[in-house]
Amino acid sequence: MPSAETTPASVHEPEPVRPTKEDPVAAAGSELIGGPIGRRALLGTSWWTPVRVVALVAIGMFALGLVQKAPCYNSGWFFGASSQYTQACYSDIPHLYQGRGFADGLVPYFDKLQGDMDYLEYPVLTGVFMEVAAWLTPRSGSIQHQEQWYWFANAGLLMVCAAVIAVCVARTHRRRPWDALLAALAPAFALTATINWDLLAVALTAAAMLMWSRGRSLAFGVLLGLATAAKLYPVFLLGPLFVLCWRAGKWREFFQAVAGAVVAWLVVNLPVMLFAFQGWSKFYTFSHDRGIDFGSFWLIWAQNSTSPPTTDFVNTVATALVVLSFLGIAVLTLTAPRRPRFAQLAFLIVAAFILTNKVYSPQYVLWLVPLAVLARPKWRDFLIWQACEVAYFLGIWMYLAYTTSGDAHKGLPTHGYHWAIAMHLLGTLYLCVVVVRDILMPERDVVRRSGDDDPSGGVLDGAEDVFVFGAAAHPPRHAAQFDGPPVEWGRQGPTPPEDRSL
Repeated sequence: MPSAETTPASVHEPEPVRPTKEDPVAAAGSELIGGPIGRRALLGTSWWTPVRVVALVAIGMFALGLVQKAPCYNSGWFFGASSQYTQACYSDIPHLYQGRGFADGLVPYFDKLQGDMDYLEYPVLTGVFMEVAAWLTPRSGSIQHQEQWYWFANAGLLMVCAAVIAVCVARTHRRRPWDALLAALAPAFALTATINWDLLAVALTAAAMLMWSRGRSLAFGVLLGLATAAKLYPVFLLGPLFVLCWRAGKWREFFQAVAGAVVAWLVVNLPVMLFAFQGWSKFYTFSHDRGIDFGSFWLIWAQNSTSPPTTDFVNTVATALVVLSFLGIAVLTLTAPRRPRFAQLAFLIVAAFILTNKVYSPQYVLWLVPLAVLARPKWRDFLIWQACEVAYFLGIWMYLAYTTSGDAHKGLPTHGYHWAIAMHLLGTLYLCVVVVRDILMPERDVVRRSGDDDPSGGVLDGAEDVFVFGAAAHPPRHAAQFDGPPVEWGRQGPTPPEDRSL
């Protein structure tokens, strides 16, 4: 009988990378649950597979996020101007149940609203999600009772999205399922999951990344098109994918993905666009006309200037900055000594959009969490970034408490909030810098140091380059001096028996 030390976890799947073996922070953290798994542990023989563990952890953290909102259930959302901010339990969901006509049975995009917002200002698929939750909400009782039920209905649906995200991240890198614990345990993920409806787009994007990693370019496109119908940011992933497919010569797969995305987006949007164009276009006109808002460096500029920038100026410059970021990513992709991984570039382009945008709502961190896990699965760097995001999460609510509490001045004054914004910006920039460093010095990329090329790259994984220029045309064996062992990129060598444990 073979020993437990040499028996692979599965005869069908490659043996997973053990994070407590290669990551000192993960090893130290594992002491809370008994320490790293020993050499003689029987791996792969239990119902508790990595994917199931990660999914359950994600659901548990989501539930803790619901508990964190408890102070608002019966009071904060309904009584007092600032208590939902001082207790950091604000959510858009209960407020928009009545504010966007769901309490009155109005049809999103078709029925005009009363007040300052004449139509629902969310993309169509998000509007459908909101409407489904309204169908699940009892219409009896007080409006407060209905808003509570509406929040719980949305929370149940969003919990499914959270589980989907965890599973997709765990399965995207076949040999690194435990990396998904980063997403499942991310504190900013739990704190912001039920502020708004962003998890729908994040779940569809994570599923799209999984499909691309399995070489299913059409399914990737369809899911990405649906994600873009729920939120705008997923469409940016097509930019770096275009450059990667250019370098690898994978044009057929790229155009399949684009075709799937366009068709899926049109299937969702075209009926509303044709029969309720004014309501359908509200998301786009609102996004364009919206002034400088919370969380952006533009707000710091505006609040410290006697001549703040205009909305048109910010729109133009922010667009130009995103375009320049994409051009920089394109140059990086075509000149890097080794073709960058898809997840790395996906993270960079979405981060560039977030950093240059005129608004950063605290739930936007959800967009980056799965991409950050796939791009840089290193506990130290991920936790540094998460600490900055938690600081911003607390900062914005304390700032709103200050501005809504009148002469009481509860919370954080303006200059303190600017420091919170700076923390968010610096934390995101830090993660961008280490990802770019991994691209320029691929021997520092923990995914490639494990012997993989691009496990989220699908047809790009292990593909030959057909178009490069600059340094990429004559890459050195290593981009820089490094103390670790040499790695044959994309070739997984045998692992010594004594090193096959966690």
